[in-house]
Amino acid sequence: MTGQTASLMGVALIAILALIGLSARVLQPGGWRPASGTGRTLVVRETIALDPRRRLHLVQCADRQVILLTGGGQDLVVGWITDR
Repeated sequence: MTGQTASLMGVALIAILALIGLSARVLQPGGWRPASGTGRTLVVRETIALDPRRRLHLVQCADRQVILLTGGGQDLVVGWITDR
């Protein structure tokens, strides 16, 4: 094994480990979603699967929250949640 082959194997190993780490980050619960304290205006708070196609999403926009139904024939705003 030459030095060039060993270097190439080292670079390939580092690339594979980086891809594994990236995959683990994307596939964990929450994925790339930002944390709630990041100052974002639009945040998906929670998602619930109703069946294989339809989902309910709780989305926060600034200081208001809305429930969305997606995946059916058309997407639908179920309603806005008001804090009391």
